[in-house]
Amino acid sequence: MFKNVCVYCSSSNAVLPVFAEAAQELGELLALQQHTLVYGGGNVGLMGILARAVHAQGGRVVGVIPQALRDKEVAYLKADELIITKDLRERKAIMQQRSAAFVALPGGFGTLEEVFEILTSKQLGFHGAPIVFINTQNFYQRLFDFFEQLYRQRFAKPEHQQLYQIAATSEEAMQCLQRYEPGTMPDKW
Repeated sequence: MFKNVCVYCSSSNAVLPVFAEAAQELGELLALQQHTLVYGGGNVGLMGILARAVHAQGGRVVGVIPQALRDKEVAYLKADELIITKDLRERKAIMQQRSAAFVALPGGFGTLEEVFEILTSKQLGFHGAPIVFINTQNFYQRLFDFFEQLYRQRFAKPEHQQLYQIAATSEEAMQCLQRYEPGTMPDKW
């Protein structure tokens, strides 16, 4: 089982309560199953809910945040380890290096950018770690429909569906991680 799990998610406090509940549940499950949370280091939105939930259950939190965001006072200062980076690129690199599995809760542009980089890295064979989308209330459904268009129009191979798993709930996402077995990816070209 994977010790360090990277979670990408929203930093918005304006999201619906159902998304906060998913973050809360995931944080609790990560801690109860003795995983370390590696995440973007925020104290706001789903990020803050997630980190506090991990701590509430006695888990470990590693936050990775750029100095510019730390300066805006949105960092989770209670993190067991808070890594300050010079920019977002360094943040993503450290999060990837420190993690053995990746989970995407609902989020905005930043969440999408981070998870797409991890998907692309896996597609190109740079890692074989599991990637799980938590599709709370079908949040990502239009994205998955777009992925189907990529497969149909041959911008990606249908076998690339193996790059990621889709879970309806945080509990299901944890089950995906427990059952994960790396598949064989076809050559991109």
